[in-house]
Amino acid sequence: MNLNSFNRFFTDYQQRFVSFACSYVHDEVIAEDIVIESMMYYWENKDRLPRDTNIPAYVLTTIKHKCIDYLRHQQVRQDTSDEMYHLYFWELSTRIATLEDFEPASVYTAEILEIVRKTLDSLPEQTRRIFVMSRYENKPHKEIADTFGMTVKGVEFHITKATKVLRLTLQDYLPASILFFYFS
Repeated sequence: MNLNSFNRFFTDYQQRFVSFACSYVHDEVIAEDIVIESMMYYWENKDRLPRDTNIPAYVLTTIKHKCIDYLRHQQVRQDTSDEMYHLYFWELSTRIATLEDFEPASVYTAEILEIVRKTLDSLPEQTRRIFVMSRYENKPHKEIADTFGMTVKGVEFHITKATKVLRLTLQDYLPASILFFYFS
């Protein structure tokens, strides 16, 4: 086939081939590119083909394979996009669920409780035990006084001493610590 014959062939078949390709790839510009690439592929390889080659069938077969390649590529892109969407959706859902479950008060309370624990551990043993019996075990001052063999005023002294130390160490948390001391 010479160049004039090829130009005539191109003119005669181009629109039919583009319509065929477009029916699969659903994009006229892509279909036109596939047809032009297929025609060029034929032109570059025409000398290697047998003389009795059905040229329209050969070019149409090339178009078919290029359409399949394009559609498979689109499928891979879509699968990747879907997977990324699902991953993003899962990650977004996880962030929402985590944030919904997050309770700042529990973090704040845990921090206060740790400060209280460390502060109580730093107190003299008797003061710490008296404070714990009063605040955590809800024992009356008289019972605590009897346990330690001291007066009720002595128990009140130790509780006041522990409260002052705690108030000082919790000064940044004072509103919360007031609630803690009155409701725990």
